[in-house]
Amino acid sequence: MITYTSIIGSASDPRLADQLHELEHRGRMDTVVLTGDDIRRHRLRTRTQRDVECGIALDRQTHLFDGAVLHLDADAALVVRTEHTRWLRVEARDAASALELGYFAGNMHWAVRFAENALEIAVKGPVEDYRARLAPMFEAGRISEIAADSENLHEHAHAHEHD
Repeated sequence: MITYTSIIGSASDPRLADQLHELEHRGRMDTVVLTGDDIRRHRLRTRTQRDVECGIALDRQTHLFDGAVLHLDADAALVVRTEHTRWLRVEARDAASALELGYFAGNMHWAVRFAENALEIAVKGPVEDYRARLAPMFEAGRISEIAADSENLHEHAHAHEHD
């Protein structure tokens, strides 16, 4: 098992992107797909998309990210990708309801982010479980669910012709 102890750079870095692109077209680029929780870890054992077992052991100052290049040479590359995170978007009726929602989400240890006037909750598992936990606030009219903007995810983000 190979253990990676450093990050070479970012797949979006123009200095690396051309080489990665070429390796991808030659079928020589592999990926490690990590969950939102695993991407925050410094040490883990995982399998690549090609079912190769590998370890990641980074020092505390180094953080994984989507597009982190763990290996790159003339013959092969290994890039970290994150799973798409689903978000439950909730809007509070007023400031008091927003405080209650934030307090509740914190007590539940939910990962959240803020978008305009909404709180977005990272969904891990069935979204119905989150709605059930929030049901008293929904039923009282203190919060409402709003449709999240659709996100277009592309694995190959540029257009070009292949031979």
